Amino acid sequence: MKKTILSIAGKPGLYKLISQGKNNLIVEALDATHKRQPAFGSERITSLSDIAMFTETDDVPLMDVLESLKTLEQGKKSALDLKKASGDDLREYFAKVLPNFDRERVHTSDIKKLLQWYNILIENGITDFKEEEEEAQPTEAPAEEKPEPKVSMPKAPKAEAKVREPKAPKADSKAKTTKVKTAKPKAK
Repeated sequence: MKKTILSIAGKPGLYKLISQGKNNLIVEALDATHKRQPAFGSERITSLSDIAMFTETDDVPLMDVLESLKTLEQGKKSALDLKKASGDDLREYFAKVLPNFDRERVHTSDIKKLLQWYNILIENGITDFKEEEEEAQPTEAPAEEKPEPKVSMPKAPKAEAKVREPKAPKADSKAKTTKVKTAKPKAK
């Protein structure tokens, strides 16, 4: 899930990867329109799994931040009104989500964008932000399978190679022939 949700620089909202073409990606907007459009290689396309938030110690992956936001909001949309909230309100709210975020490097626009993305994901039913531990490490080794016996098909006889003798070069029919003129003695 994380790899298929994309952010495209210069375009609002989030996009879901649908298909991959030769020179572009086909993405679908995660909004009410669900409009499909191409995203070209010249655009800055980032997967949500590649984004992290600055903290005072280490960078925290965005999926961990979204998971803590989900537990704070109990799986519902953000209670904060993003249009009316001031910068101090956004920072105070985000301190509940990620207490040790770097207050100098994380801007209020970053917090606002994160909350918008969270609301978009919740509206579209995408709520599994954490990677399943079972997917990362299989608990049981797969049973050994017996290899199937190989069935050999009879081989077709090889065709004999034909040897060609070189042909004599053909005379060029368009070649010019020159005639030698003999000089006749002049009479005196």
